[in-house]
Amino acid sequence: MAGHSKWSNIKHRKGAQDAKRAKIFTKIIKEITISSRLGGGDLDSNPRLRKAVTNGKASNLPADKIERAIKKGTGELEGVVYDEISYEGFGPGGFALILNVITDNKNRSVAEIRHLLSKYGGNLGANGSVSWMFEKKGSILIDKNSCDESKLFNFSIDCDAEDFTLEDDFFNIQTIADQLMIVRDQIEEGGYSIHSAEVDMVPKQLHSVNDDEFDLSLKLLNALDDNDDINKLYTNLELINY
Repeated sequence: MAGHSKWSNIKHRKGAQDAKRAKIFTKIIKEITISSRLGGGDLDSNPRLRKAVTNGKASNLPADKIERAIKKGTGELEGVVYDEISYEGFGPGGFALILNVITDNKNRSVAEIRHLLSKYGGNLGANGSVSWMFEKKGSILIDKNSCDESKLFNFSIDCDAEDFTLEDDFFNIQTIADQLMIVRDQIEEGGYSIHSAEVDMVPKQLHSVNDDEFDLSLKLLNALDDNDDINKLYTNLELINY
């Protein structure tokens, strides 16, 4: 799990350093749109939408953009129609990848993903080829400089969190997947400022590669993360010593 969380934190740090606010907004808007299309525009009855909106607000996505994304998803406003697809594959050295894609053009997306995987020594796999290596878990990130570690640890246990780790710049509070928003709300009501709350695919075991494959793997992960159509990226690549 440490390798997976480490990659998450690398992404967060990279995003902050590169000031990729527009790209972050685009991905959040896509998630809000597809969530409202699939489950309706009511936050109370659509947990996925509520999570997407909450993360949008935490990222300072303007309220009018959130509202428009919801209305486009429900059909109240005209807009691009998105589809959601998951792809599974392997990186150089055989580590596993799961890519959650939200796109308005499936053919373009899969062609771009095939190209990136081929360029960096990976390949696409069949559905189910790697998903068995992961399990769904809720992940709540809180800036480590925003609170006292011991107090947050004790509070998260009281909220029925499954695990608590310090990883680079964040405290990571792990939950049962379908309890994510319940625990998140309890923590927020306790006065803590939440950076993000997501359902992650956490690897059951990590996969190590040699040094050459590792450098190539990071290039691949960064290239996939930069792709506008890839909404979420999960890997079991060993990153503990990165």
